[in-house]
Formats: sequence, structure tokens, C-alpha cells
Amino acid sequence: MQNRSYNRSNTDMRPVSIKPGYLRHPKGSALISMGDTQVLCAATIEDGVPRWLRGQGSGWITAEYGMLPQSTNTRGNREAVRGKQSGRTQEIQRLIGRSLRNAIDMTLLGERTIIIDCDVLQADGGTRTASITGAWVALAMALEGIFPEESSPLHSQVAAISVGLSNDQVLLDLDYLEDSSADVDFNLVMLSSGHLVEVQGTAESKPFEMEQMNNMIALASKGITDLFKIQSASLIDWKNRI
Repeated sequence: MQNRSYNRSNTDMRPVSIKPGYLRHPKGSALISMGDTQVLCAATIEDGVPRWLRGQGSGWITAEYGMLPQSTNTRGNREAVRGKQSGRTQEIQRLIGRSLRNAIDMTLLGERTIIIDCDVLQADGGTRTASITGAWVALAMALEGIFPEESSPLHSQVAAISVGLSNDQVLLDLDYLEDSSADVDFNLVMLSSGHLVEVQGTAESKPFEMEQMNNMIALASKGITDLFKIQSASLIDWKNRI
């Protein structure tokens, strides 16, 4: 077992907190912290859908993701200043939208568009997985304002976490140092039904065995199950406050 941040074991996540209703104006918002990674998530619901969906009686979810200039140890320019988004940003936006669309019945949503904003305030690894986990809470809050619980289009929770292989040890929830030096790293997105939405995995320095992959997926699944409980508890806390 190797030394890890927060004195945790290989199978432990960093401390996680989700603060729902963090912003005043959006119908749904949440600040999620996973260790030193912090992401502010907000959900906005608008009438209408993209042109290619009009008249089909189906809704849409899209996401925007960005990192504040000083969210890392060296300042990065805003992408708006550079005049275009990086490939990484576009890929993460698509991942967030795709993940949330798998948790909702688009027909029951009707011809509405949900816009998810994920802004990274501080980055220490796992910003995409934290974004997905926090965004689901913001989404659930926004939908509560429109749909009675019994007719909500939201049919499942969705959460995500990273897992990796370092010196033949399987590690859950990689921070930046672990992620940058891992032999293998995975990002897993899963529904509370147990279905996998996405598995992103790469051998960074050496190939891995099937058994190692299965062990990583099993550990990530355990971590995501814990995240579902944290999501649910945060919503209960929010409902008790309103």
C-alpha cells in the first residue's frame, strides 16, 4: 500500500461533499468537492430544443465545462480569450451531457433543453468525474421545480469516479499526482441501476491484464455506489432546508 493524500487506503475516496443550492439564480446548483478538486455545477431549463429535434416530442441535455484561470498551480488563459475551446474541453462537455442523458427519459422531459454548466474552481484530478456527479444533483433539483416526483423524467442517478493502476496496485479516486504518474487510468460512469454509461481507460506506460481491468471496474463501482449515497443525502438536506 502506498502513501496517499488524506492518509487514505488504496480503496478509499478522497473526502467528498456536495452543497446543493449553492447559487441563488439557477433552479438547480451544487458545489461538489472531492479532496482539493472543486466544481460548481448549475442546471438551467429552457423551453424548446435544437432545430434537429423539433416536433419529435423529445427533450435534450447539453453541457458546458470550463476551468477558471487559476484553478491549477499555474494560471491558464480563459478559452474565450484564445477564441476557441480545446479538444479536452469539448470532449469533457460531450461526456457530461452524454452521461446525464442516460439518466433521464427524454420523451417525458418534453421539448425542453437542459443546460448544465460545470465550472472548475480548483483542480486536483478528477474534474470530469466530479462534474458528472455534481451535475446530477443540480439536474435533480431543477427537475423538482417542474415535475411531481411520480412523473419525473429522471429515472436513475448517475455518478462517476476515476480508478488507476500504479506499481500493480489498484487505486480509487486519483488525485493529480497519482493520475499523472499512473501506469493505467480509468474513468467510469455508472447509473444507480448498475448499468455502465462509459468506461474510459488507457495504458499510460505499460499494458494491463484483463483481471486487473476487472478489479479496477469493481473498485470504481464500489466508489460510485458510495457517491450515490452522498448525492441522495445532499438532496434530502436541501429539501429539509426549503
